[in-house]
Amino acid sequence: MADIRIERRDDHGLATVMARKGVGTDAIGSALGLLAPARPGRHAGDDGLSLIGIGAGTWLALREAADPFWSDGLRDRLAGLASVSDQSGAYVIFRITGAGARTLLQRGLAIDLHPAVFGPGAAAVSAIAHIGVVIWPVTEGGGYDVAIQRSYANCFAHWLDEGVAAL
Repeated sequence: MADIRIERRDDHGLATVMARKGVGTDAIGSALGLLAPARPGRHAGDDGLSLIGIGAGTWLALREAADPFWSDGLRDRLAGLASVSDQSGAYVIFRITGAGARTLLQRGLAIDLHPAVFGPGAAAVSAIAHIGVVIWPVTEGGGYDVAIQRSYANCFAHWLDEGVAAL
């Protein structure tokens, strides 16, 4: 069996950020004190906030170990620039690490996860087993974080279990 570790993470804060008409990525990034990706990608700030580009003028804002009202502060910082919708309860993040993580995920993902093309700062919106995912590489220790809608968490966990057993 391959060396794979799977951790289901529910301790995050996650919010959708959508820029208002005419507001560019520079304005969003400036208001948050970090670089807002202009295309799929992930940029982290010094304060533990990350922005993951998921579409034109749209990001997932991620804060590790967030308190229940963390998105209120995000909404205040982006007042007049973007709409913010807390998605913390709507998503689960699976952290998949170990030597077999990339092999496992490549079995269901139609993008190349090789570190030469999907390294630090990368992110993608795709599907695994007909389940919509947002995926990005984890820089600490290697592996990947995969965000999925909570209602699909059990189905995705089943796919992971089946995939690990087949390796």
